[in-house]
Amino acid sequence: MRIDLHTHSTVSDGTESPADLIKAALDADLDVIALTDHDSTAGWAAAAVAARAHGVALVPGMEVSCRTDTGISVHVLSYLHDPLHPGLMAEILRSRDARLTRAERMVERLGADYPITWSDVQEHIADGATVGRPHIADSLVALGIVSNRSEAFTHILTATSPYWVGHYAPHPAQAVELIRAAGGVAVFAHPVASARGRIVGDDVMGQMIDAGLQGLEIEHRDNPEPGRRDLRRIAARHGLLATGSSDYHGEGKPNRLGENLTVPDVLAQIEALATGSVVVR
Repeated sequence: MRIDLHTHSTVSDGTESPADLIKAALDADLDVIALTDHDSTAGWAAAAVAARAHGVALVPGMEVSCRTDTGISVHVLSYLHDPLHPGLMAEILRSRDARLTRAERMVERLGADYPITWSDVQEHIADGATVGRPHIADSLVALGIVSNRSEAFTHILTATSPYWVGHYAPHPAQAVELIRAAGGVAVFAHPVASARGRIVGDDVMGQMIDAGLQGLEIEHRDNPEPGRRDLRRIAARHGLLATGSSDYHGEGKPNRLGENLTVPDVLAQIEALATGSVVVR
C-alpha cells in the first residue's frame, strides 16, 4: 500500500485543484493520500468526491502554520480532526487573516523596487485560498521578474530580505493542544529542514511532546539524513509515530507524489487515535 500523507492543492499554495490532486495521486499509483492545505479544510469536500470516484482513500488533514517565541516558523500537520471545532478554527482564522495582511504589506514593499501590485497577486489566488508567499512568487514569475518559485524564495522572499513582513501564528505547542482537542492527530512536519531556515531546538520539541505531539514527519526530502537518524531516536524514545510524505505542491515545487511514503501500520494507528473525522474510502 502506497501512502502519501502531505500534499497541497489550490486551497493553499498548490497548483492543482483538490479533485485534480486526487487524479494525480491515482496516476502516481498511490492508494492513500492526505490533503493538508495550509490553515484550511476548504478542499476536503471536493477531494472526498474525487477520492470516492477514483478509488483513492483520502485522509482529511491540514498543515497548521506556527511560530515560536523566537520567530522560528514551524508547521504541524493535523490529521482527521473535527473541521468545525471552535477552538482550532478560531485560531486558524486568526492566522489566515494575519497572513493576508502580511502578504499585502510585502507586496507594497516589493512595489517600490519591482513592477508588482496586489492586483497582480490576486490573479494567482484561488477563491477561498489561504494566502501566502507562494502566491506572491507566482506573480513574480508571471511578470518575468524571476523564472520560478524557488528563485523567488531564494532571492526576493527570504526572511532576511527587505520585503519580509512577519505575521501572527500560534506557538507549535498550542497548535498541538488545539489539534488534540479537535480530535486530530498532531505530527511535526519536516522538523529538521534546515535548508528552509532556522529549526527549533530540544526545548521547543519538548514543549510540543509535552503538549501531546503524536508523530514526526521523518521521511521528507528536506530532512537531511543525519537529522532523520536523530528524529528516529526521538520517535523511539517518546513513542511517536514516524511518517513519510512528499509535501507535494503540483508544479509549485519539485517534490513528486509518492517520493516518500508512510507505512500502513502508522496510518492504522493514526486512524485509531483520531476522533474528529474519518478516512474517506
